[in-house]
Amino acid sequence: MASTTDRKPRILVPEKVSVDGLALLSADYEVDSRPQGVPPQELLALIPDVDALIVRSETKVTAEVLRAGSRLRVVARAGVGVDNIDVEAATAGGIIVVNSPAGNIVAAAEHTVALLLATARNVGRADRTTKEGRWERGKLVGVEVGRKTLGIVGLGKVGMKVARMCIGLGMKVIAFDPYANPDLAQQTGVERLVPRLADMLPEIDFLTIHTPLLASTLDLIGEAEFKLMKPTARVLNVARGGVYNEAALLEALNKGVIAGAGLDVFTKEPPDQNTPAWQLLRHEKVTATPHLGASTVEAQENVAVDVCTQVAAVLRGELPTSAVNAPLILPEEYRALKPYAKLIERMGGLYTQHFASASASHVGVGGRHFELVYHGELAGVSNSRPLLAALVRGLVSPFSDTGGRHVNIVNATAVAREKGIVIREIHAHSGIGSGNEGSAYASFVMLRALATVEGTESEQQDREKTGGVDPGSQVIEGYVSGNNVYISRLDRFNASFSPEGTLLILHNFDEPGKIGGVGSVLGRHGINIRFMQVASLDLGRQKGGQDDAQPAQAPALETSAKKNGDEALMILGIDGDVTKDVVEDLRTAEGILNVSLVRL
Repeated sequence: MASTTDRKPRILVPEKVSVDGLALLSADYEVDSRPQGVPPQELLALIPDVDALIVRSETKVTAEVLRAGSRLRVVARAGVGVDNIDVEAATAGGIIVVNSPAGNIVAAAEHTVALLLATARNVGRADRTTKEGRWERGKLVGVEVGRKTLGIVGLGKVGMKVARMCIGLGMKVIAFDPYANPDLAQQTGVERLVPRLADMLPEIDFLTIHTPLLASTLDLIGEAEFKLMKPTARVLNVARGGVYNEAALLEALNKGVIAGAGLDVFTKEPPDQNTPAWQLLRHEKVTATPHLGASTVEAQENVAVDVCTQVAAVLRGELPTSAVNAPLILPEEYRALKPYAKLIERMGGLYTQHFASASASHVGVGGRHFELVYHGELAGVSNSRPLLAALVRGLVSPFSDTGGRHVNIVNATAVAREKGIVIREIHAHSGIGSGNEGSAYASFVMLRALATVEGTESEQQDREKTGGVDPGSQVIEGYVSGNNVYISRLDRFNASFSPEGTLLILHNFDEPGKIGGVGSVLGRHGINIRFMQVASLDLGRQKGGQDDAQPAQAPALETSAKKNGDEALMILGIDGDVTKDVVEDLRTAEGILNVSLVRL
């Protein structure tokens, strides 16, 4: 809409942001830069006259601030994380939130390589001892990185950049990422993708991880994984504190299980005294830095230029390149689809953390084919882009550099294509599935992960009409009630639970005593159960000839289950620190076939 005055749009910058970025705005906009910071009450007083707000991490953009911003059209975060911005309140108010997920890619990748070289040549220890007046040349013999093997977990933008740099150093690179595009990886020079993390640990000389911190990546590398590695191996972390179990890493270094570590991030920063992280900082085999991965002049300039360019685009009525929320949908459409977008994102995260992590036979490498089926009133929605984006965000979050926050309706299709994910949307107006014949729910959603995409066009059409499941495919169904979302089916099991928080999903024999046994295990570890639900086999689907659909566990366990009796899923919402020991205790309990840890 055209302004009724000649007033220039006003942009408030209540933190220090690179002048290179602000210079892009000064000619056409009134830029109020306050690098010293703005107190919360003063921000509330200023915001009603502001058209755009550019912040870093210190300014808290609360719902109260957003409600007061009657002219506010865009909030820009000069960086990646938007934890200091109430994105939900912004979206409800029609305010676009943008960030800069790519601005620090080079900085993070270069710091990874810097730590790799520093650990290989004992640079940190050499610098310290030399300044202390000791000349310990004989004690500081290092290794060359050329012709060594680097293992990368997470081939996102940073991981791929690290791969290119290390290939340039003459290294051989292998990687683990279920959603990596194999063609792109091969073009980059990655020698191969492995289906399981354990497959590459015995042969690598260096290991670097570039994933967000989720239930599936917390303590990703622990005692068992360190024991698979060479005693000459070194590990690197410029991603998130917690992907390595710090106590296990400390023990591995002390016992010579591995040779060294380069660490930029820790579970708590700065670490508390006398914790494993604190001891790692001081360990002679560790090169440590205080979270410097994105701390370069260029990175700060890059994110500033990026977000300022996007702010100018939004103020001109154009599309931003990195919208965190959904700018291309009408407010009334957004209100109707909002709970379904939440549901579908949780379904995607549930698939990746439950099904894809449970059995390598279902993961493999390369592309994925999914069907997202809308039933009931939802099938009549004309603009389903927010729903597609929500699915992609949920699927890629565990192996995305930014935890999926960069995925939005503007770039969801491109992200899916880059990751080798193929999604077919089906608007099936019939009300079939989850036992909700007779329109038990006004709308529900089915996510199918296809074991094969082959079949005649007629067979595909029949599947659309019936809601049927191909043998070997995996299915999640869910529905919305009010503003709450629920999962009503997990593969062959009927369920009814809210997919949020930390969940333990146990596949077990349906026999007396299982609930008590699981409760005892969790009680010993001090873990509280918030809720519990037992999901039973869908006997109607079994009788209908769909009992060939395989669950997430390995085939041997499936055969055992069929021989010993009925099966069930036990779904637990929990509070507490679920370590690998907890999962292993549950997995080895009598009658338990498989255990998945999921965080949503």
